[in-house]
Amino acid sequence: MIPRYSRPEMTAIWEPQARFRIWFEIEAHAADAMAELGIVPKEAAKKIWEKGKNAKFDVARIDAIEAEVKHDVIAFLTHLAEIVGPEARFVHSGMTSSDVLDTCLNVQLVRAADILIADIDRLLAALKKQAYGHKMTPTVGRSHGIHAEPTTFGLKLAYAYAEFARARRRLHAAREEVATCAISGAVGTFAQVDPRVEAHVAKAMGLRVEPISTQIIPRDRHAMYFATLGVVASSMERLAVEVRHLQRTEVLEAEEFFSEKQKGSSAMPHKRNPVLSENITGLARMVRAYALPAMENVALWHERDISHSSVERMIGPDATVTLDFALNRLAGIIEKLVIYPANMQKNLDRLGGLVHSQRVLIALTQKGIAREDAYRIVQRNAMKVWAGEGDFLSLLKADKDVTAKLSAKEIEANFDLDYHLKHVDSIFQRVFGSS
Repeated sequence: MIPRYSRPEMTAIWEPQARFRIWFEIEAHAADAMAELGIVPKEAAKKIWEKGKNAKFDVARIDAIEAEVKHDVIAFLTHLAEIVGPEARFVHSGMTSSDVLDTCLNVQLVRAADILIADIDRLLAALKKQAYGHKMTPTVGRSHGIHAEPTTFGLKLAYAYAEFARARRRLHAAREEVATCAISGAVGTFAQVDPRVEAHVAKAMGLRVEPISTQIIPRDRHAMYFATLGVVASSMERLAVEVRHLQRTEVLEAEEFFSEKQKGSSAMPHKRNPVLSENITGLARMVRAYALPAMENVALWHERDISHSSVERMIGPDATVTLDFALNRLAGIIEKLVIYPANMQKNLDRLGGLVHSQRVLIALTQKGIAREDAYRIVQRNAMKVWAGEGDFLSLLKADKDVTAKLSAKEIEANFDLDYHLKHVDSIFQRVFGSS
């Protein structure tokens, strides 16, 4: 985790003290279940909770033990025994390390997903507010980066809203996917631990039982989780790239908020750069990069090997912390986005009405001209506009092939901007419902 791109709430999930706390809770809940089943003394289970519930685990001590025994869970259990005393002999009875490690990882991923879903809620709120604020603000739509037909800035934001609403649903599904618990023993057969222990721990930790595990929880679950984070990151980059394009000097239809004392360049005092959006593009690349090793973790040897472990120790914190930071940065960009409707109109008018070419094409076909011929007539006038030889409307009015079929009034009617916006309300209804 890089502190520059981290937020405290998400980072806290992955702190050693938090991890050891979850490990303790798993072990203590398991001891409770075993006590109810008569496997361990009830007083022992009670003592484990009493001694460990409010304990602050000595991370340095655990690290020191691990340096000697070369095993993180054993190091923790050894330190826990120092805290609990003789009753610690009943801790971890019949369990294997992965019962603790995998259940803990899934608890952490569930908690991380809850934060990410809240992050998306903030972004959705910002997008919705701006979309309604500019619902009918006309702007030019672009394909291939070139002027196409009119749209509205509100529709641009509504498109993003719909995409992140899907992202929210995917995150919910990813959360559900990893919200499982395995307390099934060395190879998943429950030979040394009763399945009822697993059920008790799962309920206590807010998870479901894993229907069948080996020594580990199947990693296809985690692959889906991290792949989902990668898709969310891609959606973020799409929106960030849009902001970056709109902020270009030649376009300047919207830009990131630039604070009073902010500086854009060490060399050029005039610069106002889309640095936050560019940062999101970079962070999105990193989050996507974590998806591939998660997929490669699926193919483990037999009932388990350890090749996935080092991967998850890195991608678990890094992917969730990075995405959390980036989502909040993107929400902030949208909340404070500076929007220039006048520049949108200026750019819309820049090509002298070429954005209405399809309407003229259709109008000519409706007057009996073959589509190929109508296309040729409209295009030859459009190319003159590109060459700076006049405005589109005037050129069409001077073209005998056009005026032979369309009156001046009919030609002008095809230049009505509102025509392109007549279904905006319907689209908003689809995206936002009745709100």
